[in-house]
Amino acid sequence: MQKFPLVLDLETKHTFREYDDAQKLGISVVGAYDYADRQGYIYREEELTKLFPKLEKASYIIGYNSRSFDLQVLQAYYPGDITKLAQFDILDDIKRILGKRIGLNDAAFATLNEKKTGHGLMAIDYFKEGKWDELEKYCLEDVMVTKRLFEYGVKHDEIFFMNETGKVPIRVNWKRYMEEAGTDETALTLPF
Repeated sequence: MQKFPLVLDLETKHTFREYDDAQKLGISVVGAYDYADRQGYIYREEELTKLFPKLEKASYIIGYNSRSFDLQVLQAYYPGDITKLAQFDILDDIKRILGKRIGLNDAAFATLNEKKTGHGLMAIDYFKEGKWDELEKYCLEDVMVTKRLFEYGVKHDEIFFMNETGKVPIRVNWKRYMEEAGTDETALTLPF
């Protein structure tokens, strides 16, 4: 049975140089791609309550470094327990397989021959300068790069990274995130 995950990425207002707690970094925008309606979305900080029902309905929340970063930052805003929602972190899976971390840009370039349009510190500058269009475009593009990398892994059972000898495959088993639910029931944690 096909499931409908949600691919998520967010940008913060502050860096870990300013705060050592992810929940204090503040969210400028969250980007999401919802497989249920095949649409991309951007939510500014004041619009995050519109995102929460999508999180609750998703069969999985998919991201890149999402478990230890994005969802930790989002927990400061989310009234439920975000750890109860079904999650799949691409970077966690890569680290489990390889024993090391690989940046999204590196995996996307080796697998898809494309690169991110920038970096997270640039997004903080966009926020501080009030460049909302650039910030939203950057965040949503990160979501779409993550989505394309995920879909490649689902279709081909592998993604790639580069080392000193060239392109190296990483064997993955991601089809289940499109075919079966994270749990038999969605863990509804919101108080409504």
